[in-house]
Amino acid sequence: MKIDVGEYIVGAYLKIIKECYFVDYNVRPRGGGLEGLNELDVVGLDFEHKIAYLCEVTTHIRGVLYNDNRTTVERIKTKYETQKKYADKYLSDFPNRYFMFWSPVVPKGYVTRELEKVNGLELVINEKYAQCIDELREKAKELTNDVGNPFFRILQILEHLRR
Repeated sequence: MKIDVGEYIVGAYLKIIKECYFVDYNVRPRGGGLEGLNELDVVGLDFEHKIAYLCEVTTHIRGVLYNDNRTTVERIKTKYETQKKYADKYLSDFPNRYFMFWSPVVPKGYVTRELEKVNGLELVINEKYAQCIDELREKAKELTNDVGNPFFRILQILEHLRR
């Protein structure tokens, strides 16, 4: 399954900023079947601090929307429930779990109000998403080694251009 550039952005953030030792993409529960259809876009694990990051990523630059606002909110809530079930089943050794929804553009209004009501779901959207990109850009200025993430490598190249 191909990895979306938005997933690489989140993976870079988890690896570089959150210092996750392990980052994986399009993670599916074992065993296949209907449960196996519920993929997690990005999972990051910090083994030292026993922290797991489970991330849903939607990179619609014209704004996140699945059919209509209500459907959008319900779909994101369903993904959040999938994240929690996965964590309970497979990440019992990680007591510190962060469930995140990442999207660069989410129109303010119904969708943002309803998502803010979802207890335990961290929203990395709009301004916060931009702040995370800025953090990565700052790290890209400092680091020259290839960390194995194509998005971060592009940031490094852009930040080290000679003019």
